[in-house]
Amino acid sequence: MSAHNSSQRDTAVAQRLDALRDRHARLFVPYYESHWRAIVWLVLAVILFLYGVSSLGLTFNRIYGGIGELGSMVMRMLPPDPARFNSYLSAMLETLAIALLGTLSAAVVAFPLGFLAARNTTLNRLVQFFARRSFDTLRGVDILIWALIWINVVGLGPFAGVLALFMSDLGIFGKLFSEAIEAADNKPVEGVVSTGGTSMASVRFGLLPQLLPVLLSQVLYAFESNTRSASIIGIVGAGGIGLILSEQIRTLELRQLAFVILMILVTVSLIDYLCSKIRFAIIGVRAV
Repeated sequence: MSAHNSSQRDTAVAQRLDALRDRHARLFVPYYESHWRAIVWLVLAVILFLYGVSSLGLTFNRIYGGIGELGSMVMRMLPPDPARFNSYLSAMLETLAIALLGTLSAAVVAFPLGFLAARNTTLNRLVQFFARRSFDTLRGVDILIWALIWINVVGLGPFAGVLALFMSDLGIFGKLFSEAIEAADNKPVEGVVSTGGTSMASVRFGLLPQLLPVLLSQVLYAFESNTRSASIIGIVGAGGIGLILSEQIRTLELRQLAFVILMILVTVSLIDYLCSKIRFAIIGVRAV
């Protein structure tokens, strides 16, 4: 009798399970069937990783030996030697000028273009599409590539560095500005229009007060980042402290190289501190 009852319970459980499978079929699909795309991508990523390890020669012996050589190089860089401080300071000021001019010029040009790339302020969808794709194209080319291009166009020097930063930042600012415009609250704009204001007035009094703190904060952060980038593009001949870095690396003047690196770190830290103060002042929050 107990065996019969047990068989009935098993049958009832099986029927309920079959009903659940029919009702929620997606929950009972095996993992490898429901996530086969993720599994394929994971396998491809593992294959690519193993190929990179084997083809690039990433072995433990090379890493261990490289760490030892790095430690030896650091010891040879001490103490830093400020033998040519005046020339270093002049080059550092040139780097700051490149970063400032490149950032400001890109921000000024990207500001009106951002309205064309935003869905809520553009003239039509075709203009918005081409504006977005243009920003993607500019942003897709690395700043070093832009530096090499402009060096061949205008020659060596800081002017090529300014143009390289301008082109790279124009794509970045265009995307960020257009997204900020799209994320803005539309109620102030509607309020200005409802009181008889023109389209320009709605942008001026309804949109810009929301946008300016965000946009200025983005520009300040870009200037901070471009101070580092301007140090790098100088290595390819676009002016600034990067040219001195390149010369010292080639001639193995390690102690002077250490001083230049230290100067760059101090300058970037100072720019970061000042920009954070200005940024918090703009957005109305006091920095701690």
